[in-house]
Amino acid sequence: MFSLFRNLFRFILWLLVILVIVAVAAALYLRTGLPKYSGEIQLDGVTANVDIIRDEHGIPHIYAENDADAYFALGFVHAQDRLWQMEFQRRIGAGRLSEIFGKRTLDTDKFLRTLSVYDYAERSFVNLDQTSQDALTTYTAGVNSYLEQRSGPLPPEFLTFRHTPEPWQVADTLVWLKMMSWDLGGNWSNELLRTKLLKVLSPEQVQELFPPYPNDAPVTLPDFRGLYDNLPIDGLVTALENSAENSILPNGLAGNPTNDLGSNNWVVSGEKTISGMPLLANDPHLSMQTPSIWYFAHINTPTMNVIGASLPGVPFIVLGRNDHIAWGFTNTGPDVQDMFIERLADNPNQYLSPEGVLDFELREEEIYIQGKDEPETITVRTSRHGPIISDIGSSGLEFDTIPNDATEVVAFSWTALRDDETSVTAGLNLNRATNWDEFVNATSYFTSPQQNIVYADIEGNIGYYAAALVPIRKAGNGTVPVPGWTGDYDWTGFIPFEQLPHAFNPASQQIVTANQKVVGDDYPYLITNSWADPYRMQRIEQLLASREKHSIESFAGIQGDQVSLMALEFLPSILNLNSSDADVRAAQALLMSWNGDMDAGEAEGLIFWTWYDKVSELLYKDELADGTEEASLFNDFWSFRAGFTKNALLNGVSATWCDNTVTIAQETCDNLIEEAMQLALAELKAKHGSKMQEWQWGKEHVTRHKHGVF
Repeated sequence: MFSLFRNLFRFILWLLVILVIVAVAAALYLRTGLPKYSGEIQLDGVTANVDIIRDEHGIPHIYAENDADAYFALGFVHAQDRLWQMEFQRRIGAGRLSEIFGKRTLDTDKFLRTLSVYDYAERSFVNLDQTSQDALTTYTAGVNSYLEQRSGPLPPEFLTFRHTPEPWQVADTLVWLKMMSWDLGGNWSNELLRTKLLKVLSPEQVQELFPPYPNDAPVTLPDFRGLYDNLPIDGLVTALENSAENSILPNGLAGNPTNDLGSNNWVVSGEKTISGMPLLANDPHLSMQTPSIWYFAHINTPTMNVIGASLPGVPFIVLGRNDHIAWGFTNTGPDVQDMFIERLADNPNQYLSPEGVLDFELREEEIYIQGKDEPETITVRTSRHGPIISDIGSSGLEFDTIPNDATEVVAFSWTALRDDETSVTAGLNLNRATNWDEFVNATSYFTSPQQNIVYADIEGNIGYYAAALVPIRKAGNGTVPVPGWTGDYDWTGFIPFEQLPHAFNPASQQIVTANQKVVGDDYPYLITNSWADPYRMQRIEQLLASREKHSIESFAGIQGDQVSLMALEFLPSILNLNSSDADVRAAQALLMSWNGDMDAGEAEGLIFWTWYDKVSELLYKDELADGTEEASLFNDFWSFRAGFTKNALLNGVSATWCDNTVTIAQETCDNLIEEAMQLALAELKAKHGSKMQEWQWGKEHVTRHKHGVF
């Protein structure tokens, strides 16, 4: 027996030794593929010496004798550090994921081929000015130079999927800008969600679920419910959401969670700073991922000295500063996407319009699938309003597309589906701008997505421009799919650049944007009906007003602030409960002195958020989850929805939602508030124990930096 154990021990020991040797050998092998960060590299494509100096954070500082060499070098370092990210991003935009991942991404590829973003990206290059074309071309050459001279194994993702990258194309850059636009302008999901809701709720109820911005008039929904009966809306939503979610975009392709996550920027004049010069802060809340969406870099040439956050695959600094100006972005949340219902003619390749019968533009797309010899072919139909997204088929979803004998199909209009997009020109010009006039000129090329761009310069000026193409509609408000054959709801143009929201040296000496409404009630154009609630903007303004003079340190404090004005607004509804429940009273005692600080180490924030989560469920789950057809509606609709919740619990505007439609009794909002707290506390006790004071918000409020594939 002893001999048996001794032999087993020896076997395990040798196995461990072998595993260690294999692991060390694998690590050494993989290290041979790491980028070269020191020494000298001889490359074709640059016209003079270029110095790339990495600081202690690994950030590249590029010193070049001309702009072309700088763009080449930026492409080179992007490829050095983010090759898989760039490969993955361009394949998302091109609808070519299935060539690597097989059938699992086929729905995503069908969706993106139908959306036609890469097709428009290819066409847009020829419409750019020569300077922009040259920048894209030299940046592309820099990426490809790295691919040509690199040695050793590729990054682990390439090895895992046995994939070798193709040369970079200028359209690969342009398509990713369009996909960022998609991520920051996703109104389509709300249009389809309202359409689903209208199948089970009245237009008035749906209006209440999507309340207007505080103090604005209600947004009237056109009633096209009879028209929607002919469309498989549920199937279309399922297909779009499933194919879109698999794309793994920065914030997720399906829907537009940007307003929930939020972004902040603000700028103050020298009158409000210790230094006597303007200060600008930017806090773009795109989701955490591995690797990061952003890539910090510094570019120095005789014509520009710019530093800040770039996007891998894109040849300019997106957010940053140069020797003369600084700028930062937040999302405006514009409604730049509409769905049009096209009525077919007798021929399925023709449709009706105010001018009579028109032919669809037809395009065949071949989608190659890893492991299959023959590609899958789809036909993309495009109407005068855009691609027919209801043609999207599904290989892995239980749903039927619109049948061949359908009389209507759904077209998708979006400001980024144009071949004259010039946002890359805007970015390049921003990097070189030296004053307000040049800044304004640069932003005038910005087509998509609309951003709140704040500005400061070394002359002491501050400013702001919400630049991009925002459609003007003949009628309607972009809330639901509309008839396309009448022409009544067509886009007639775009808001003139000069009339987009902007400001220069305002009397307030400060500008704050946090996705809130940025126009007055008298503004003549529609930008969106879905502004973010103003809580973050109001908190920033509170903190700016809290001291006479600001510094970099005080701005960093504002960025790190965790006080929720939304929580403080709802808190009295909890504290005013006259409850006999001991746990509820204990929670009230804990919350009595709470200042709204969502401190990760404290219990109050966790109690409040869990209560709010239960409030949302009790408010509308009974209306949206009663029966088989509507079972998915609650999950589709659930989100932050602070405006609706406030109207129900605090303003009494939507108080009827407090009643549980499943029960005979008539519940009040106080009943719902207390029941939500009881449910929240029971759930938290089960998760974290009975000692309420020891609960911690940080135990559940966790950030995960997800990898796009792994």
